[in-house]
This record gives sequence, structure tokens and C-alpha cells, in this order.
Amino acid sequence: MNCMATLKHIASKNSDYTAIEAYLVYQHDAFTGKQLLDEQGRPMLRESYILDTLECGDFSFATACLLANRKYNKNNHPDDIKSHQYIISFDPRDAADNGLTMEKAQALGLKFCKENFPGHPAIVCTHPDGHNHSGNIHVHIVIGSIRMREVERKPYMQKPRDWLEGMKHSSTAQTMRHLRVEVMELCEGAGLYQIDLLNGSKERVSEAEYWARRRGQQKLDLANAAFAVAGQPPQQKKFETVKDIQEVSFSILFPKRLDIRKEAICQANVLTARVRFATAAMVAGNYV
Repeated sequence: MNCMATLKHIASKNSDYTAIEAYLVYQHDAFTGKQLLDEQGRPMLRESYILDTLECGDFSFATACLLANRKYNKNNHPDDIKSHQYIISFDPRDAADNGLTMEKAQALGLKFCKENFPGHPAIVCTHPDGHNHSGNIHVHIVIGSIRMREVERKPYMQKPRDWLEGMKHSSTAQTMRHLRVEVMELCEGAGLYQIDLLNGSKERVSEAEYWARRRGQQKLDLANAAFAVAGQPPQQKKFETVKDIQEVSFSILFPKRLDIRKEAICQANVLTARVRFATAAMVAGNYV
């Protein structure tokens, strides 16, 4: 299966703004998230990355965010969202087929950030590969939650908080729809592979399910390696969660119901997209 350009959003309540930069710059264990250390106990830099900051002035990203919090007296509670991260992952084929390099990806990420998150202190960082070693170049865009200046109102912006100074970024359904369209247009303009991000994929996997499969597969691979050493054939090659087994069983027992359920989900997605688009159009009509 090809993994064409995708967009992922992560909201963070972590008040330590230096943690995200450390993650982007230093190597971490893909499963535990812990920082990897060398023989002297020092953090190990990633082999390759490109990092730039925007709207931070002469300060670091962390300092710019802390100054914004102090100026507008916000993000004082542990449950407040302190930053947002958007990850644009490009198709692994883009490097060979379409000439995508880390430098080009970084330029696209900077363009995307400037156009969609103006006024927010930001980090834009490009990595050459994902934690699953699929070979896909991807860009991390991290923004402080507080907007430092008033910006031009766009059609997808529904409330004053979306453009006024001192307000916090809100990743609403309308915002995410707009950003997905922006990623699709970004890829089209750069001649890269793309997918319809508005209707989603046929299979939806949560973050917890994804990591359950990754960890389960890793344990299964280790067990199979032990079988191989002992000269025994593996009992199972692909790890399956309880949900995977239930889905297969359901499809075998009730194939027609599965088709009906998929059709209903598809129609619901289309209807939701139409409603959101209509809302954006009505908002746009209020501009003078």
C-alpha cells in the first residue's frame, strides 16, 4: 500500500517548550519515546534534519512562547493546550519519482506554516525518514498556541479567536478541513503524489491501535527469530489485534452487512464534508 501525503495533528499540554525541540533534534526510541544516549551519556543528535524558526524574533521558540504566555496571561493551567504540532508526511516515492529532497520539503513546510499559522511562534523541521523506516520525508510544524499579532481573516475562520492578537489557535473540524485542502494543493503545486484527504482512507487506525500493532509485531518477530534458531517454523508471521480478528470474523460471517456498513460510513463522510463546505461558503459570503 502506498502512503501518499498525509496530515497529522497533535495538541500538547506540555509546558516545557524545549522538549519538542529536543525531540526534533535528538534521537529517541520509537517505542518508549526516551532520548537515546551515547557511551558518555550524552544525547545523540539525529543523523539528518533541517530546522528553522518563524515569528520568534531574536528568541528561541521556547522563550518566544513563554513571553507570549506572560504577555497575554494565558496557558497558566496544566490542562491548557500549550502548542500544536502538524506533521506533513510525503509519499516515499516522491524522492525518486518527483525529485523531493529534504531542502524542498523544508521550503514547502515553511510556506505552509507562513500561510496557515501567521502570528504564531513556530518551528519547522524536516526529517528524512519516519520511525517505521518507510523512507518518507516528513515535516514537523510546531506552533505556540498564542497568536502574537492580528492576521488577515480567511474564509474558514469562524470566530474572532481565529484571527485576533492574543487569541489561542483552535484546531476545529473546519480548520482541519482547510489544512487538508492546503496540503493537497501544496502537493499538486509541487508535482508530488497526493490523496483525497477530505474523505479519508477506508481503514481508520487510532494512535493507540497503531502502536499496539507495532509493539505486537516487534514481539512476534523476536519470538519467530527464536523459533528459527531452534529450527522450528513460526506459528504466526503477522500480529493481529483483537479488533483485527473481529473485523475478519465479521466480514466472513456477514459479508453483506459489512458492505452496507462501509457504504453508510462513506455516505456520512460525504455528507459531513458537504455541510462543512457549505458553512465555509456562508462565512466567506459575509466578507466585505
